Amino acid sequence: MEWKEKFLERYKELTDIEKFLEYSLKPLRKSVRINTLKTTVEEMKKRLELKQVPWCKEGFWIEGAAIGNLPEHFLGYIYLQEAASMIPPEILEPEEQDLILDLCASPGSKTTQTAAKMKNQGLIIANDNQISRLKPLQINLQRCGVTNAVITLMEGRWFKNYPKKFDKIMVDAPCSGIGTIRKSIKTIQWWNPNFVKQIAGIQKQLLETAFQLLKEEGTLVYSTCTLEPEENEGVIDHLLSKHEDAKLEKIRLDIKKSDPILEFEGQEYSPEIKKCLRIWPQDNDTEGFFIAKIKKT
Repeated sequence: MEWKEKFLERYKELTDIEKFLEYSLKPLRKSVRINTLKTTVEEMKKRLELKQVPWCKEGFWIEGAAIGNLPEHFLGYIYLQEAASMIPPEILEPEEQDLILDLCASPGSKTTQTAAKMKNQGLIIANDNQISRLKPLQINLQRCGVTNAVITLMEGRWFKNYPKKFDKIMVDAPCSGIGTIRKSIKTIQWWNPNFVKQIAGIQKQLLETAFQLLKEEGTLVYSTCTLEPEENEGVIDHLLSKHEDAKLEKIRLDIKKSDPILEFEGQEYSPEIKKCLRIWPQDNDTEGFFIAKIKKT
């Protein structure tokens, strides 16, 4: 594997580079989430060999090569989902009568998880900005028996004209995907700092729009599967600096985590960002992930 020199220099400053590279090249453990809209955890434990994911009671690691070919998958009883990807809906804490916006919803992993937590009550607006991305979203919602979601096709920033305010919003933002190297080694081939800066600008727009759409006392969860400070801590710091009524909440989960980055390339971030969750692949043998929980006060 040929690593880019600039990439190695950057990540030596951020983490234990040897551990990071070791885990980034390890095969990713397969994990599934039990879809409680169609079955129960107890029933699936009888049918499949499952090992509990500590931070999600419906989440399990599973052995086997062709999980997607299992009848339980076709029937929508289980959903193939990376274990770290289960965190944002857990943090969002959706309730049955909520009006929820999932701003970047495709392929629907977190949307279906949110719907199951709501027991198909309330309403989820499941949005994405490309028509090609709506097909997997629609298929997954249908397969999982989700009936409380409406799909929309729109660039996230245009939601600023939407007349209603939301109880809860999820922004699982498009990102450079550095946390997913172990799933796709190609990620490293097109990494470059200019792309990171460009996508961080889009993320700031999406988060700003989402915060404007949030009700007072509402909850907003921002997440990415990248480990770039500019796309994570930098984006959150930008929101906090613009909105006094944006407050971070500490995330309490049964999970190993690393300290968020509070200074990067001469830029200092708010100490409040210590409340965010930064997970490196070596922390829990998962993908890398970043999650922030924001309240509008």
